[in-house]
Amino acid sequence: MSIASATFPFPARLKTSLQFDPVLLTIVLTLLFGGFVILASASISVSDNTTGDPFYYLERQLVAATIGAIAGFCCLLVPMSVWQTLGPLMLLAGLALLLLVLLPGVGYEVNGSRRWIRFGIMNLQVSEPARLCFIIYLAGYLVRRNKSLREQFVGFLRPMLVLMLACIALLAEPDFGAAVVLLATTLTMLFVAGARIRDFLLFFAVAVVGMAILAVASPYRLKRLTGFLDPWADPFASGFQLTQSLIAIGRGEWLGVGLGNSVQKLFYLPEAHTDFVFAVFAEEFGLVGSLALVAIFLAFLWRIFKLAIRAYNAERFFESYIAIGIGTWLGLQTFINLGVNMGLLPTKGLTLPLISYGRSSLIMTMIAISLLFRVHHELVVDAKPVNRKAAKKTAKKTGRRKVSRA
Repeated sequence: MSIASATFPFPARLKTSLQFDPVLLTIVLTLLFGGFVILASASISVSDNTTGDPFYYLERQLVAATIGAIAGFCCLLVPMSVWQTLGPLMLLAGLALLLLVLLPGVGYEVNGSRRWIRFGIMNLQVSEPARLCFIIYLAGYLVRRNKSLREQFVGFLRPMLVLMLACIALLAEPDFGAAVVLLATTLTMLFVAGARIRDFLLFFAVAVVGMAILAVASPYRLKRLTGFLDPWADPFASGFQLTQSLIAIGRGEWLGVGLGNSVQKLFYLPEAHTDFVFAVFAEEFGLVGSLALVAIFLAFLWRIFKLAIRAYNAERFFESYIAIGIGTWLGLQTFINLGVNMGLLPTKGLTLPLISYGRSSLIMTMIAISLLFRVHHELVVDAKPVNRKAAKKTAKKTGRRKVSRA
């Protein structure tokens, strides 16, 4: 696979143009711009009815994408070594956000959940930046304490204590779905980094039992967990959202009813532009279109994990763990969203990455992807052959005899 490069204006000290993975870049742009089209179709009715502007949600999503692109480009200029150094500060920032949102007068409550903090023109869902902060911290910890992780229980316990604090804060909002994604992402990163199987299985069992107890102890959560098993038993109450989603998917048949022709988005299917945008997509593009979308997401994840393997083989372990964490996060979130839409999993408030309406999610996803591009850039730059003539001149001037790699 050839490497595509793009040149951007850099500060004087940055003497190498950005190197992009053309396959990953193509997939990301396809999902992003395709997501705008899907969102415009899924949200047009509710936008027009609630605001009088049929493209209200699309316009806000475009603003979020612009913010995400600017923030992502700024993050793209920061070397991975700097991110590794900032790991502990990122952890503190993530925990501070999770605790700050619980304070009365600070956290913004919607539908009984206090998950957002107002920032100017938008509400920030704190679980999104907190998740990325925790991934960056954990990747650095896995590099620093890898021997302890592999040989001692305390090496496994330290990040688990931090994870437990984060999950408790998430469950207090409450945000059960975000807690599950963070837990699964952390355990995956620890497993890949070489955590002992017995430590991993012990904590995994404790986590599963704990989540089960939390679900059973809350009538609201238990109702949502059991409602998906037979939504047709109560199609106008607990099973309403799922039955409408299944009707939308069923109406799509093989080739769909056509872009913009969905009936279920006309106030039948709740949250059609956020959590259940895939159901609208399946109705309009059918089974063939749905399989194509799933294939694109699989290619997206394949490219991310391939990047992680390349970084590991190059002994850039921090970068490898970052890619593993981001890939697990986005892959699990995609799996849960599709599973919820098809009735395979209980309803959770998780968006479909780069497609569903959700400004915090979109911005943080774009920032996370920019970190993947930075990993690729550094791998390509480090792999370039040395300009021997220029290196010899430099060696003469500095008195060095060895020629180092670029």
